[in-house]
Amino acid sequence: MSLKVGIVGLPNVGKSTLFNALLKKRVALSANYPFATVESNVGIVAVPDNRLQKLAELVANENPKSEALPPIVPAVVEFVDIAGLVRGASQGEGLGNQFLSHIREVDAIIHVIRDFSDPNVIRVGGSTNPKEDKELIETELQLADLDKADKLSTKPVLYVYNVSEEEYGQKLSDRKENVNPDQIGVNSDEIIICAKLEEELADLSEEERKQYLKELGIEETGLERLIKKAYILLGLISFLTAGVKEVRAWTIKNGTLAPEAAGVIHTDFIKNFIRAQVVDYDKLIEAGSYKTAREKGWIRTEGKDYVMRDGDVVEFLVSS
Repeated sequence: MSLKVGIVGLPNVGKSTLFNALLKKRVALSANYPFATVESNVGIVAVPDNRLQKLAELVANENPKSEALPPIVPAVVEFVDIAGLVRGASQGEGLGNQFLSHIREVDAIIHVIRDFSDPNVIRVGGSTNPKEDKELIETELQLADLDKADKLSTKPVLYVYNVSEEEYGQKLSDRKENVNPDQIGVNSDEIIICAKLEEELADLSEEERKQYLKELGIEETGLERLIKKAYILLGLISFLTAGVKEVRAWTIKNGTLAPEAAGVIHTDFIKNFIRAQVVDYDKLIEAGSYKTAREKGWIRTEGKDYVMRDGDVVEFLVSS
């Protein structure tokens, strides 16, 4: 399943810096002038999921003859860095027409809003504060909608407030975002991030990154929170498969039935679906092995009407 999230915002709000960090490489041009991103840049980003590593370890323990952990394949989200917007874009001002065409192609929007002060970085569009930035973008999308059958402004939106490194820790604390990182943004359409810091963190090794976050009193990077929230924003969940060949997270829409979920693995599985053997991820980890989970009766047999849930560990049985 390929769904896209567009990163938008006024020029120089930090969206290309954020995109660079997401891809852990500088594929977008970050420059201190308007329209540094003239062509939309696209990147496929893995969704952080600690369950996959634990499942791989469980599979390896059950198969001691295997010399290594099975390969891990995470779910992904496609991000599109879209050219900067200015006032009047709905009427074609600046790169407005290009901006609006790219917006139509995405399924959800991440709206980056400048919430930092830097006299060396030019402000564009006449705005002076985050509230005006937000309102300007919303107004241009709504004006564009007046003449369009496909309503652009009805797409789900996540507002990302890009703050300075100096203010990041305090603003996270004020929002209590570091209290329970796993729940950040789940019930909110806003998130605080420091794009510059995230780009710097992306250049560090995993160990260096963990140490730096520890010093900041943060358990999870802003990017990890952002990617997870984007996944939720798109209405997506992951079911999991685990075997010696690979441990993998498969992307489906929330509410998907078992046969359609099987079809994500192979389209023929939809018509050939017989049943699904399902165990809750937490129950499987608690059991420590498939063998113990079966003995405890935690592996269920589900039919064609079963609605998949996030974290289901599944083996589909299909006819040949």
